[in-house]
Amino acid sequence: MWQDPVVEETRKLREEYVAQFRGDSNAMYQDILERQAAHKERLVSFKPRRPR
Repeated sequence: MWQDPVVEETRKLREEYVAQFRGDSNAMYQDILERQAAHKERLVSFKPRRPR
């Protein structure tokens, strides 16, 4: 069966990230919030759109 190297690398990185926090989803969420706050220039926001 064919294995996509990009998918394999992504899964490996995800597993390493989860292991870093011992599977604690709250700790992972806090880490993501801290990373976002540190790089606000990378966040994208759009004006609300009116429903059609």
